[in-house]
Amino acid sequence: MSERLQTIFAPLAQANGLANEHYTDPQVHDIEKRALFFDTWAGLSVASEIPEIGDAKPISFLGMPLLIIRDKAGNVRVFQNICRHRGMILVSKAQRIEGAIRCPYHSWCYSSEGRLITTPHVGGPGKNAHPEVDKAALGLIEVRSHIWRDVIFINISGDAPPFETVHKHLIKRWKDFDQPMFQGGENSKFTINVKCNWKLAVENYCESYHLPWVHPGLNAYSRLEDHYHIEEAGLYSGQGTNFYRQFEGDGGYKFPSFNKLGKKWGDSAEYITVFPNVLMACQKDHAWSAVLNPISNELTTEDINIYYASPTTNEEMREANKKQWKDIFIEDILVVEGMQLGRNCTGFDGGRFSPAMDGPTHLFHSWVANKLLNNKSLRP
Repeated sequence: MSERLQTIFAPLAQANGLANEHYTDPQVHDIEKRALFFDTWAGLSVASEIPEIGDAKPISFLGMPLLIIRDKAGNVRVFQNICRHRGMILVSKAQRIEGAIRCPYHSWCYSSEGRLITTPHVGGPGKNAHPEVDKAALGLIEVRSHIWRDVIFINISGDAPPFETVHKHLIKRWKDFDQPMFQGGENSKFTINVKCNWKLAVENYCESYHLPWVHPGLNAYSRLEDHYHIEEAGLYSGQGTNFYRQFEGDGGYKFPSFNKLGKKWGDSAEYITVFPNVLMACQKDHAWSAVLNPISNELTTEDINIYYASPTTNEEMREANKKQWKDIFIEDILVVEGMQLGRNCTGFDGGRFSPAMDGPTHLFHSWVANKLLNNKSLRP
């Protein structure tokens, strides 16, 4: 694997893409878990899914059962969703927890901050304590987390530098949008299941090359020639457009714009992948995120949430905007699933890149290769 990864670092016109095994081999998928997800800041979900104190959402991420909860102080926290006693799953469905998080097996109970607070009969019938059971050392295992633009990013290993340090360039790039934004409710979110490796969804999102053929409606007003590349090695890549057409409803109604945006954002919009798995968009009147969850090496779930500058936008307009974006995401299913099937051809060598059009995609491949080559799982 290491030798083939080196070919990715060739100049763009000569480079190969990632080999088939990075899309089809479950063992490679397992190696990529740690190198690309556990040791970095990966997207998990969105904080708006748990708006109230006590709201809890269980989620499986790369096979690991996790629990997102808003504690009594209003902070969003992420824990491993298991009891410290025998590893039993604690919460099996989204709910509001009024009191303690109770294990359904032996009723060990935890606070929303993760403290172990009760251990019924742990010292024998009627004895709820034991000198050898240190409750202070047996709280829930917390996963390091950070929220940016409503997305909950997690660092499972706990070893990554702070999120604000890693992504200071992107935070600065989008500083004009550092202001309140509001998720539009049920008519501003949707989920798509795609039969492909998660990396193909990223690769497709990074480039505008496919617009004329896959998104002819979008390309009719935001043309291929209106787009530019966004490339920040080791961090993110994507595309922008110099011609953003604001969404309009009946009677010319438009969503209100975000406050005090720079002149650039009057006509421009940007679409960036925050490596490894978060797709984000900034436009003057709404934004969105798509968190990719790699269910397996050949199945990906995309959770999309749309945000607005005001909490009181028109409901019918939000529904129409949701349909517009959902239709665009659905148009991509044919190509990403087609590329996944193509990765089963033994003669495919990872493919080539257009020197003019595929820079952002190549940059993502280079990030993957670099992370894998520097991961101890692949070292002799």
